[in-house]
Amino acid sequence: MQTVKAAVCREFGAPLTIEEIQLDAPGIGQVEVTLDAVAICHSDISFAEGAWGGHLPAVYGHEAAGVITATGTAAGGFQIGDTVVVTLIRACGSCPNCAGGKPTICESPADNVQGPIRTKDGTPLMQAMACGAFAEKVVVHHSQIVRIPDTLSREVACLLSCGVITGVGAAINAAGLRPGQDAVVIGAGGVGLNAIQGARIAGARRIVAVDMTQEKLDIAKSFGATHGVLASAPKPWRAAQKALGGRGADAVLVTVGAIPAYDDAPKYLGWGGKVVMIGMPHAEGMATYNPMGMSYQGQGLIGSKMGDTVIQRDIPWMVDLYEQGRLKLDELISGRWRFDQINEAIADTKTGSAKRNVIVF
Repeated sequence: MQTVKAAVCREFGAPLTIEEIQLDAPGIGQVEVTLDAVAICHSDISFAEGAWGGHLPAVYGHEAAGVITATGTAAGGFQIGDTVVVTLIRACGSCPNCAGGKPTICESPADNVQGPIRTKDGTPLMQAMACGAFAEKVVVHHSQIVRIPDTLSREVACLLSCGVITGVGAAINAAGLRPGQDAVVIGAGGVGLNAIQGARIAGARRIVAVDMTQEKLDIAKSFGATHGVLASAPKPWRAAQKALGGRGADAVLVTVGAIPAYDDAPKYLGWGGKVVMIGMPHAEGMATYNPMGMSYQGQGLIGSKMGDTVIQRDIPWMVDLYEQGRLKLDELISGRWRFDQINEAIADTKTGSAKRNVIVF
C-alpha cells in the first residue's frame, strides 16, 4: 500500500480538496498507472454536484493517460513501462453484452466503494466510475486500458478516454452513419465536436451543428460541420431542414444533457431517422415525445453510452487517424492546468466555453 495525492469530493457541490489517500497495490487482473494527464469531463462535474447520487467521499476523474508502474497477476499482457490511456469502460468479457461486442454496457459492474482507494485514516473512498483519476496514480482493471505509442502526447491521449470515443463512436457505431447521409449534432461542446468529426469521418453529406452561441458554431465548422444553427432561433429545426435541402436528418446526435434539447430532437429527423441520446441529464430529468409521428415515419430513439466503443478496437484506429491528420485532438484542448488548480479548471469548464481542460501532473 502507498500514499498518493488525490482531489477528494467530501460534499456535493463543494470544491474538491487535495489530500493524501491510500492506494492498494494492483491485484489479480489489475495494473497501476502513474498519470501524466487527466481531462475534466462534464460527467465528473455532474457527479460532484450530486446529479446522480453516489457515495461520499469520492474521487472522480476518468479521462486519463500515463505509464504502467506496477502490475498484478493476469494483467492482460500489459507490462511495466507501457504507455496507456485509462477509461471507465470496465468489461468482464463474459456477460451477454460483453460477449455480444458491447462492453460499454457490461452487466457486471465494479464495486466502486470497496475498491483500491481509501482515505488516509482508512475510511472507504469511492473510486468513481471505476477510475478515480483525479489522482497521481490509479489502480484499474486491465480491460479499462489501451496501449498507445510512447510518442503520443499524454495531454492529447487522455482525450481519447471519453470525449473523443463518445462523440466519434456515437456517429459511427451507434448512429451507423453511411456516406451520403445527413446528421444534426445538438451541442458543439467537447463531445459534440467529436460527434461532428465522427460524422465527417463516416462520410456524411451534410452536418448541421446546433448550439446556443455563434462562437461554438464557428468552431464546429472547423471540425467538419457544414452548417450552423442557433438553438435560440424560433423553430431551429426548420433552419436545419433548410440546410439539409428541405429534408430531415438521418441521425440527430444529442450531446448535451439539457431536457429542451431532448424534447426538440425528434423534430430534426427525416423519415427513417434516429435520435442518438448521448448527453446525460440529471437523474430526475424527463423528456416528452410524440410516439405516433415517430412510429408512422419509422423513426427511432437509441441510447449510446461511451459511443458504443470497443476500446481495444476503436482507440488504436483513432490514434492512427490523428497521426494522419484526419482526427483533430490538439484543437480540443482549451487549457492546461496544474493539479493544484483543479477547482479553477472545473469552474472554467462549467462556464461552457471550454472544449476540454486538461490537468497536467
